[in-house]
Amino acid sequence: MERLLWYFILYSFLGFLVEVAFARAVRAEKQDRKCFYFLPLCPVYGLGALLILAPAQQLYPYPILVAVWSALAATGAEYVMSLFYEKVLGVSFWDYTQLPGNLRGRICPLFSAFWSLLGLLSVYLIQPIAAAAADQIPTLLLRAAAVILLLDGGLTVFLLRKTGSTDVLCWYRRLPLPILPNSESNLKN
Repeated sequence: MERLLWYFILYSFLGFLVEVAFARAVRAEKQDRKCFYFLPLCPVYGLGALLILAPAQQLYPYPILVAVWSALAATGAEYVMSLFYEKVLGVSFWDYTQLPGNLRGRICPLFSAFWSLLGLLSVYLIQPIAAAAADQIPTLLLRAAAVILLLDGGLTVFLLRKTGSTDVLCWYRRLPLPILPNSESNLKN
């Protein structure tokens, strides 16, 4: 069970990094891609990875099956998470309505193909390293991480339901920025 928590956190964090890189690469209007209030995590990636990894040992000798299973499992996770966000929390983190073959804007073939590639990377490259690292993580650290994850998750659910907007997760944008010695505003003065 502790390993599953570690994998969920790891892949949710890696998913956050993928989302930020993707948003910057396509110059998306929304650059912020986390789904928790404080933690830089995208839980759809964590859930998708857990589903991908569940039969990975049996499928390992067959990369084609790993690719197909990855697309199906992660696309299923994406659809379920989209429904959860929309129906339970009243928000939407993604919308594929402009892409061909989409199903109510929640999933689409293009991103299923991306899930397939991410699944192959996860099973054959990342997971062997993650499994070895999991054995080195103290139980106390994982329990502390679980508490932090639950607290941040609870706060996130409360705020998303209350506001109905993912903008509430971008609280750090409202922080005052310190004036740097060589900042552009100082150059104008």
